[in-house]
This record gives sequence, C-alpha cells and structure tokens, in this order.
Amino acid sequence: MTPPFSDVVRINQIGAGLSRRLEPDAETRQRIARSLDLQGLEDFVVDLDIKPTPSSSEWTMKGRVVAHAVQTCGLTLEPLPVDVDRRFSIQLAEAAAEETDEIEITLDEDGADLIEDGKIDLGQYAVEQLVLSLDPFPRKPGAAFVQPEEPTEISPFAALKALKDREDPA
Repeated sequence: MTPPFSDVVRINQIGAGLSRRLEPDAETRQRIARSLDLQGLEDFVVDLDIKPTPSSSEWTMKGRVVAHAVQTCGLTLEPLPVDVDRRFSIQLAEAAAEETDEIEITLDEDGADLIEDGKIDLGQYAVEQLVLSLDPFPRKPGAAFVQPEEPTEISPFAALKALKDREDPA
C-alpha cells in the first residue's frame, strides 16, 4: 500500500542537522484524510529538526504537528472539528546489516526507530504523529450512548404464548 504522504530524506543529507517544514497540498491532505477515515483535513503543518546524537550512530528527530481535522462522532455520526498542536521527539538509528535468516523480535518500546536503506520518510512520521494526536473514539461533548430496552422475554416460545393469550379470552 502506498503511503498517503511521503517526503524521503537520505541520512547523508542530514549532515550536522536538517530542518524541514512539511505542508501538504489540498490533494495530499484529502488522501491523508481518506486513509485516516477523517471527514476533512483543512490544515496540516509539520516542522521537523533532525540532528545527529553525539557519541552514537543515532539521530534525534524533534518536531511539532499543527493541524485542523474533522473527525466523525462515534455516537451521533456528526462532524467533530479537532485542533491538533503536538510536540514530539523520536530517536532514529541505522539498521545494522545482518547475515542471518533468523528474525529477532524484541518488545523494547524505548528503542530507536530503525532507518532502512539509509532513508527516512518524514511524511510517514508526520502522518503517524497526527494519528497519535487524534482521539481513537471521538465523541461530541454532551453525546451519550443510551442502551435500548431489551425485550423481557427473548424466547421463541414467548411469541407463541402471546398468540395463545390473544386467542384465549378466558
């Protein structure tokens, strides 16, 4: 699947540091909105700074996401405008080339994101940070779920009993 927004930077372009402002055009914002199941994405701006981490082969990406999106209320299905203003910081490390057929799976959540093929897709990180800023279960203020009343007797014999009661006037 093609990502909705892509802006690739190679590690050798970073040098002592790289600053970038991402502002997708209207068509790209529509594509992002469709992929995130949003009703709209009117504004989306991401400022990024990537700098090498001293004394290691890692980089630090810091940034800020500012967006105005329109989600759908999970209860009323009405439009729900959302303003996003979030700062983030991500550690990146170049993936080491391994000569093994085994796959190692770790559950280390504090580890750095691995850079594959010497490329960092800033657009994917921008969209990821937008997703992390949105409510996964959006609800309009004041909207409440009301449980419908359940029938007292769910048994199929309840319907037969009701028919018998109607026919038997005694």
